Amino acid sequence: MVSKFNTFQNGTTLARPEFTERDLRSLRIFCAVAQANGFAAAEKQLNMSKASISRHVREVEETLGVRLCDRGPSGFELTQAGKVALELARDALKSLERIRPEIDAVRGVLSGTLSIGMVEHVITDADCQIPRALAAMREEAPDVKVELTVMTFNDLDQALRERRVQIAVRGMYRREGGFNYQRLFVERHRVFVARGSLAHARELPLVYRSHPFVHDALGAGGFPRGPEATGLEAIAMLVSSGHYVGLLPQHYADSVSRRHTLTPLPDGPVYENTISAITEVSRPGTRAVELFLRLLDRFHPAP
Repeated sequence: MVSKFNTFQNGTTLARPEFTERDLRSLRIFCAVAQANGFAAAEKQLNMSKASISRHVREVEETLGVRLCDRGPSGFELTQAGKVALELARDALKSLERIRPEIDAVRGVLSGTLSIGMVEHVITDADCQIPRALAAMREEAPDVKVELTVMTFNDLDQALRERRVQIAVRGMYRREGGFNYQRLFVERHRVFVARGSLAHARELPLVYRSHPFVHDALGAGGFPRGPEATGLEAIAMLVSSGHYVGLLPQHYADSVSRRHTLTPLPDGPVYENTISAITEVSRPGTRAVELFLRLLDRFHPAP
């Protein structure tokens, strides 16, 4: 059934059909391609050939009458229309995914998917009770499928904004408008050095990663900037070599020290990082999200 038309400068009109069920699948594929930042990267994720993926994206473009992305030797990039289409498609698909869980909730049954993203190694903190909350979630809502993904701080922040995760578990370095912050526990970060290098620790460069505490330590602490590392394990590896100092959570450094002795700088900075469960204010919470937040609150009582 034709309901919309494109009008070009020469007066020609081109009919555009309504979305079909196949178009919904194509929209999902387009969202996956945009998330993977390219057709090649989406092949394994979708288990589809590049030609088939390209065909689905082309069909969405033909239905909408605009080009959604540029792909070529210079790489993959969404057009302005593609960025708008991506945001709207994600919202539409999420709404479709909520139908069954919401109807199940009317019947007194919780179902659907609970997508959680978190930063690495929080489980080694003695105050982390997230596994207990997950166990209780399984008991109270066995039909809810939990998806748990570990990401870097920056990737997790982006995933929350793009609504690829419903709950983000990470540090609350500052409060940002548009997000709810539910306190879980406090994680302490200190500058560590291999014990054999403690005498000249102040001369050693600080391992760099894009993190608020690292930036402060480099500026206020006066440490020279060292090599860049991604992830706590990479930082601990470099610090254990004895040639660098690095900022690490106390609980993680304690676990590493069972084999590689790390010690905090006696006069080094100490940072407190409130690990929080973060949700988007404008995003309607599902019953599963609301239940899990209550469970997190139960097992992480306020001090």
